[in-house]
Amino acid sequence: MQITFVQSGVLRPVPVLDEYVRVTSGIDDADGPKVNETDGGDGKDRDTAVSERRFRFLVAGYSVSSYGTFLNMVALNLFVYETTGRALAMGLFMAVRLASGFVAGLVVGGLLARFSAKSVMLWANVGQGGVMLVLILAPESLVTEALMAVSVVIGACGTLFMVALRSSIPEMVGEDRRAWANSLSITGRSLAMVAGFASAGVVVSLVGYTAAFLLDMATFVVCAVTVALLPIAGGKGAGIAQEAAGAGKPAGAADKAADRGVRRWRPVAFLALAAAPGLGLMVALRGVDAFGSSSHNAALPVYSTSLDASNPAVFVSAFWCVWALGNIGAQQVIQRYAQRTGRSVGALGFGYGTVVMSAAFIAAFAGFPLAVTAVIALIAGAADGLTEVSYTSHLQTLPATLRGHAFGLSATFENLGFGVGMILVAAALDRFSPLAVVGWSHGAAIVVAVVFLLRVAALRRAERTGRTGRAGLRKEEAVEGRPDRGDRDGAEVSRG
Repeated sequence: MQITFVQSGVLRPVPVLDEYVRVTSGIDDADGPKVNETDGGDGKDRDTAVSERRFRFLVAGYSVSSYGTFLNMVALNLFVYETTGRALAMGLFMAVRLASGFVAGLVVGGLLARFSAKSVMLWANVGQGGVMLVLILAPESLVTEALMAVSVVIGACGTLFMVALRSSIPEMVGEDRRAWANSLSITGRSLAMVAGFASAGVVVSLVGYTAAFLLDMATFVVCAVTVALLPIAGGKGAGIAQEAAGAGKPAGAADKAADRGVRRWRPVAFLALAAAPGLGLMVALRGVDAFGSSSHNAALPVYSTSLDASNPAVFVSAFWCVWALGNIGAQQVIQRYAQRTGRSVGALGFGYGTVVMSAAFIAAFAGFPLAVTAVIALIAGAADGLTEVSYTSHLQTLPATLRGHAFGLSATFENLGFGVGMILVAAALDRFSPLAVVGWSHGAAIVVAVVFLLRVAALRRAERTGRTGRAGLRKEEAVEGRPDRGDRDGAEVSRG
């Protein structure tokens, strides 16, 4: 596949999709430098160590803010219900939050083309901390309006930060360390989720809502300070700058191209996203997976109540704790695999992981003994961790000019799938059992995942056939004495 951009009336090939095509077609990262190779000498090793240390500090700050995010999920919902006295208000609060994330996903690609990733991440945390302060200081007559502002800002800024972080990881730590970095950030987020959900009820009951909101605000301040102190690469037309540098243009020209050419590049970026092999189906599967996730999130309290009506929170808490253990365990395995081999788990990991995860969540509602259900929750968490790393790592093989758009589009589909799912699942649970509802929802994800795996297999077969054909052509040209011929087939994948 060859995509061309039109700029200044000249058609220029853009080979930056080669890495994406390579990974999609099953040609792994083994051709590139491994983690322990010293390509460039000790200086590169020192640079790698510094970038990884900085990224660990960033993940620490991100984990702290993630704890605040999960804490306020519980505390704010309880506060909304206590303030309004209506369960419908909690649903409206969540709907506004998801809608804000949906809209943010549509615009974040453009923001990252205009501003640095560091700026987006910094102001996303400042915005979340600031709106929590507004809620704390709001008079009683304006609490409802403050809560709506909180739902809008938290939903939008959460998506902005997540997309900016994930799309910038290759620039921060290097292409060959993106799987390690993704796994580390997901581990931090999983630990924060467990801590946030587990402590929310205790914090609210012991110190009250105001103290809980102050703690929440403090977590965003910590993350903002961490981002402000660290040099963070990415965003602001990074791909344009790289391409200009590769063409021998001065850095100033690249900056001007990034500033003046955003409007011209943005539609082309979406066309290139549509042309990337399998990406549309992959993002669609992510949306269907989010739809399935809404089913088990809504069905768990119902199922837990049927097991122990006097204390339904026990099963839910235990389930998510075991799920988190499986997720964190999978991250440790993935980190060691990436460090040892220099490879990422790739698109196949995402497809197979989605099938296993969906099947495990269905089995969790089948009424097995608690010990068996615990094993199922562990498997679901491990598979969920695998899908998260493989999906994120795969999208990061896109060039920097497209990566922000891809992650923004993904966030939009995820928010749409989860939001629509919460509405449909809530209605379905009034008439059908949790097993039936979760079975239908995650069953749809399994079907789409199988289609996706077949698509990846077809791409791999086509790539192998193409390589075989090109090898035969090169051999024939050598026999004819024409080794200097420079023609390239349009589907050829660069190894450079």
